[in-house]
Amino acid sequence: MIGLALRTLRFHKGGFLASFAALFLGALIVVACGGLLETGIRADAPPRRLAAAAIVVTGDQRYQGTVQELVFPERVHLDAALANKIATVPGVAAAVPDLSFPATLPSGGQVTGHNWSSARLTPLRLAQGTAPSGPGRIVLGEDLAERAGLRTGGHVQLLVHGAAERFEISGLAAGTGDVFVADAQAGRLTGRPGTIDSVGVFLAPGASTAQVVRAVRAAAGTGPAVLAGDDRGRAEDPAVLADTGDLVPLAAAFGSLAAMAMVFVVAGTLGLSIRQRERQSALLRAVGATPGQLRRLILGETMILTVAATALACYPAPRLGRLLLRVFVHAGVVPDAVAFRSGPVPLIAGAGLAITAALGAALMAAHTAARTRPAEALAEAALQRRWFSRVRLVLGVLCLGGGTALAFGTARSDAPDAGGVATPAALVWTIGFGLLGPVLARAITTGLARPVRALSGLSGELATSNARARTARLTAAVMPVMLATGLALSLTYLQTTQSAGARQAFEEGQRADLVLTSAAGGLPLDAVDAVQKIPGVAAATAQIPGRGFIEPAAPLAPSDGEEPAGPQPTELALQGITPQGSDRTTAFRAATGTLTALQGDTVALPARYATGHRLGDTIAMRLGDGTRTRLKLVATVGARRGYETALVPAALLAAHTDAGLVPRILVSTAPGANRPELAAALTAIGHPGLHVTDRDGLAAGRQDQDRTQATMAWLVLAVVVGYAVMSLVNTQALATAERRREFGLMRLIGATRRQVLRMMAVEAGLVIAVGITLGFLVAALTIVPLCLSVLGSALPAGSPWILAAVVAAAVALTSATTLTATRIVLRTRPGARP
Repeated sequence: MIGLALRTLRFHKGGFLASFAALFLGALIVVACGGLLETGIRADAPPRRLAAAAIVVTGDQRYQGTVQELVFPERVHLDAALANKIATVPGVAAAVPDLSFPATLPSGGQVTGHNWSSARLTPLRLAQGTAPSGPGRIVLGEDLAERAGLRTGGHVQLLVHGAAERFEISGLAAGTGDVFVADAQAGRLTGRPGTIDSVGVFLAPGASTAQVVRAVRAAAGTGPAVLAGDDRGRAEDPAVLADTGDLVPLAAAFGSLAAMAMVFVVAGTLGLSIRQRERQSALLRAVGATPGQLRRLILGETMILTVAATALACYPAPRLGRLLLRVFVHAGVVPDAVAFRSGPVPLIAGAGLAITAALGAALMAAHTAARTRPAEALAEAALQRRWFSRVRLVLGVLCLGGGTALAFGTARSDAPDAGGVATPAALVWTIGFGLLGPVLARAITTGLARPVRALSGLSGELATSNARARTARLTAAVMPVMLATGLALSLTYLQTTQSAGARQAFEEGQRADLVLTSAAGGLPLDAVDAVQKIPGVAAATAQIPGRGFIEPAAPLAPSDGEEPAGPQPTELALQGITPQGSDRTTAFRAATGTLTALQGDTVALPARYATGHRLGDTIAMRLGDGTRTRLKLVATVGARRGYETALVPAALLAAHTDAGLVPRILVSTAPGANRPELAAALTAIGHPGLHVTDRDGLAAGRQDQDRTQATMAWLVLAVVVGYAVMSLVNTQALATAERRREFGLMRLIGATRRQVLRMMAVEAGLVIAVGITLGFLVAALTIVPLCLSVLGSALPAGSPWILAAVVAAAVALTSATTLTATRIVLRTRPGARP
């Protein structure tokens, strides 16, 4: 039967090419997403600046001992004395401390500064001048100096840690765009003297890396992380662990959407291609072919196509994965230090999914053809009587039940988390409607039959009769329309609604008229007092964003196995504020207690997280850099569910952030104050690089985050919906091309080409109406629960033109494809062999 399968492929080029294209593109997308998933899991970051060190010791960014892995958002620093301790470990030739700090060159923009000792760890060379041997001296990267018009022996001003520092340029370095200062001065400029970021370890000749790693780990203790190989890059950017972890759910959601679309597209296209040959299959059964032989024939053809398509897709798939990762990096979702990794697992999984989808569709089609009795085979091919099955009905109802459960889960989820529940809900609803497609398509078509006949006459009569007689063919044409419209509307309005909810929550939390920031990386805390004394300022409040963790009552402890054990800490947003004037600059209000008590080691928790605690209780917490602290509960605050923020004193939180400064000061103006004059007075308080904006400037960071999320949503939409649109065009063309014999018979009994085209236009309208109706149902059942969670209403945020554009695109693509394919088929003379 395999030989027969090979010989039959060339007689059905159209159907097989359509199936091949669907298999190839589906496997390509799924394998590429598998590579992204592996990249997120492995989180490999090959070292760049620290590449010369065989081992790097840095602060452990992971929250150890939890059920689910959590990552500290701020850098965990090390004691500077650790470098000397590591230097005494056998097999260590040298231990070099590394320290970095952000800075701004007024003529060169944002730069990163380092201690000069760490230059040994990075691939650079001193091209001109000498090393920064003492305070007040600096080495610049050659390209940086050239752009800023600086040279050796000149002077440069550096805005760093809230102050302006003047340096003499002692040298220029090739191979870097950073700046270097003396070690002692680097510690002062960070605001954290006595601490370092990491230690680069050089091995003695002949020393074993693995043995030295074990020895260094024993000497460093349980706190620091000892990294080798590609893991060393994590020491350069702590965001590698946190942000790359976000790539895992993103790739999983992306891949699951693509896989679902692939299953639908492949099953529909391949099933339609096989149904085109029902007459040949019926003839084989009538002349003596056994059911097993017919199954092997269909499965053999399918296997040949599937293996060829997936094998071909596995070659460019990693390149597509790298391209997608570059898009994610450009959008700021993951750091650029992350390396793309795609091993054999994504290839095997993607190929396996493609083969499973194709063989599943082939088995269903083969089962229908093989179970028919020989005497009934030809009649069965002429009239599709078996258009549905009990198994399909049961599975479809189960999917609808699962979609209902997920809809309730979406409505009850916190607003920021609702999208994570709504995405799988869209998948389940789509699968359920796809399984019940024949029933739903037939019901909707029956409801439309009378108005269609009334509006289009004989063409409508023929179109509705064809739809009732060929339910399987109608369903195959409807499913891609449902898939494309349902996913397009769901994903688009999901993004616009979540963005609107986050923007609304952000705007509700602000009351300030002006915002004061600094190009020097932030402002010292005493700047708030200076701002409050300026005439025209009604209130001023420091605002320091961050994240923290409420530790569980039971102590965290590692498990005996590989997985950690222990209760899960509660992660929540933190905001450091100066309580005086916060009632005028922010929307925070105390539900119990008072915010003016936020002094020293205190906290005001959202009411939701304060359950079980009373005012005066001590709350065990960990701050963003992993520091353990115990804070006194002095107040509770109300907030929208999902957007709660805990408040702590600004002085407490600033010491545990990377910058160690106040990033912005919120200012409320007094009635009648002249804002331009007040802004000028604010920039003249004696701190460098000050910049004053209104509330729109405060929302700039929020808008950047929205743009990042929107970029990801549009990328997923473009790839997944683009694939669904391809299947729509593919399926409509294939479904129309199979009717060559039918059109020929109509022409022989007197129908004109125009009449056939009118009939097909009406049929295309039926397909559009049914597909868009089902797509609307998928979108509504997905989006309405999301809107209830995020906005508190059933209507999504977003322009109605989105809906109009999706409908117009579905109408245009379906109509154009159907009528174009019909015109091509009608070029054949009536009675000619198909």
